Amino acid sequence: MKVAVASDHRGVRVKGQILSQLADLGHEGVDCGPEDTDSVDYPEYAAKVARAVSAGEVERGILICGTGMGMCIAANKFPRVRAVSCHDDVTAEMSRRHNNANVMCLSADLLGERLLGRIVEIWLRTDFEGGRHQRRIEKIEEMEADLSA
Repeated sequence: MKVAVASDHRGVRVKGQILSQLADLGHEGVDCGPEDTDSVDYPEYAAKVARAVSAGEVERGILICGTGMGMCIAANKFPRVRAVSCHDDVTAEMSRRHNNANVMCLSADLLGERLLGRIVEIWLRTDFEGGRHQRRIEKIEEMEADLSA
């Protein structure tokens, strides 16, 4: 799976950890920046990943900032992006099973290294259940189409 990954300045270390984990799990990680810890504005990096997901250039995206919330807000402005903020095993699993989330947003400040790794692994391996959940995703897509018309 091809996964775009970006962070703000606070998430650069975690971004490196996740890119390594993606490679270890046999996925292709695409580093969308930044390269160092100089202060940056997170919406710019959320947009890079969200555009790639929206355009179908990558299958999924992972964004990291201090809390994960700002990245989530920014990413959800793009069509076909279903970004979620995950903070534990359950939110990672259910975001995929029921919501078919294609962008996961994580906190660089509030989650430990082992928990982050577990969340990423769960999110990558969990499939969308479809069924009644597909109907709900389609309703979201209809809403999105109405807003862009």
